[in-house]
Amino acid sequence: MTCRPRRIAALALLLGVAGCAGGGEGGAGADRAGANPAQAKLIAEADAAMTRGALADAGRTLDAARSLDPENPDLWLAIARLRLRGGEHLTALEAADRALALGPDHGPALLLRAMLVRDAHGAAAARHWFERAAEADPDNPDIWAEYAATLGDAGEAKAMLAAVRRLAALAPEDPRVFYLQAVLAARGGEDVLARSLLAKSGMAAKGVPAAMLLDAVISLRQGNAESAVASLESLAARQPANVRVRELLAHALLAGNHPDLVVTRFGADATRAEASPYLVMLVARAQEQLGDRAAAAPLLARANRALRDAPTVLAVREGLPEPTAAVRAAIQAGDRAGARARGAALRERFPASSDVASLAGDALLGAGDLAGALAAYARASEARRPWPLARKAAWAHARAGDAAAADLLLAEQVAGEPDTASAVIALASRQAARGDWARAALLLDHAVALGAGHDPALLALRVRAARTLGKGQEADRFAQILAEVQPRRLAAP
Repeated sequence: MTCRPRRIAALALLLGVAGCAGGGEGGAGADRAGANPAQAKLIAEADAAMTRGALADAGRTLDAARSLDPENPDLWLAIARLRLRGGEHLTALEAADRALALGPDHGPALLLRAMLVRDAHGAAAARHWFERAAEADPDNPDIWAEYAATLGDAGEAKAMLAAVRRLAALAPEDPRVFYLQAVLAARGGEDVLARSLLAKSGMAAKGVPAAMLLDAVISLRQGNAESAVASLESLAARQPANVRVRELLAHALLAGNHPDLVVTRFGADATRAEASPYLVMLVARAQEQLGDRAAAAPLLARANRALRDAPTVLAVREGLPEPTAAVRAAIQAGDRAGARARGAALRERFPASSDVASLAGDALLGAGDLAGALAAYARASEARRPWPLARKAAWAHARAGDAAAADLLLAEQVAGEPDTASAVIALASRQAARGDWARAALLLDHAVALGAGHDPALLALRVRAARTLGKGQEADRFAQILAEVQPRRLAAP
């Protein structure tokens, strides 16, 4: 059935692993600024100011530090961290490159560069940078923690284990050791061990998002839906735009026998074009449990339709930054000119922000300016290219008549993030459209292995692939799975 926890656990475990280790963008570089103790002190003060959110104070302190020695890579590393905290992703990249130009073997600078490459191009592309960082500074725990998390995102469990062991040797009491071990244990199905290790890390209790998510998934697999709901409620409040967290929360509520809360919280979401077939299915099941067949029937029809290719305008949600909410609202209202003007104004105010460039691209895409949208997305991708951005760019390329560019972008995204199920499914859909059913079938099988086997549209495409390839028994097997996942069709009484 769709609501079995293990159907979604594998995919959920992979959310947010990279970057969860913490400390990688901290003040490690300040300890290396031995050439000028006064400057080292100022860099440490700037790091402390960043930690407490006083970015303006940190900027003034770094200006003072720069007057003492402008050629210190530690200084430029601190500047890069400040710019990242301030949302200036593109100029942060420039500062990181400046640090590396001044110190090509500077371990913390190589680490930051590796993390930036990971954000923009995925785990596979970043591996070389992490290896360089580890070679340059082999006793730096931050490097090994982030490297281990990245290897996990790339699906390389054995290499991840080796990196975690190196981290444990360097810093046996570091909470990241236990957290990363918990991730490995959970992926191996050792939930009791994973729970023990996660508790030992203390990271879930401290509110680290990836640890909270892992805690929720383990709770679901152990049948404790109420505990999972508590963690996911907190996460959803902090990350209102995180679609996968919201889906997992809906799943946990339904697993905890709260169909009324599923409808209350997610009923409106299920009616929006952006809703995934899985969320629509969850709300339909909730309506069915409440006895409202008239409400469930159209939702089931939507959940079982073909895989959606075109991106949709995301909803305006409580907790979103005002500029993001304003642009989304304008697009949803059909105010293309207003959305475009708002996006352009934001880019003028924040030219170094990858997020703003992406938002401006959304406005341009909504206005039908494919070339402008692609240029904005390309600018945003210089610093970071999360899957939602890559998906929109791929769609825009295809809509502009450049199918090869769309296919290449999707292939690169899957190579960099092989465990992002929705990216794998999108590439499979493109391969199917091109008639490459053998490759589509392989990709769909990988998506199912990641935990996406609850998606009826995916399973329907997999049945079609098997039949096209002349594999009747395989088609029958997937058709059986589809029948199990797909509840009976309902008609309004």
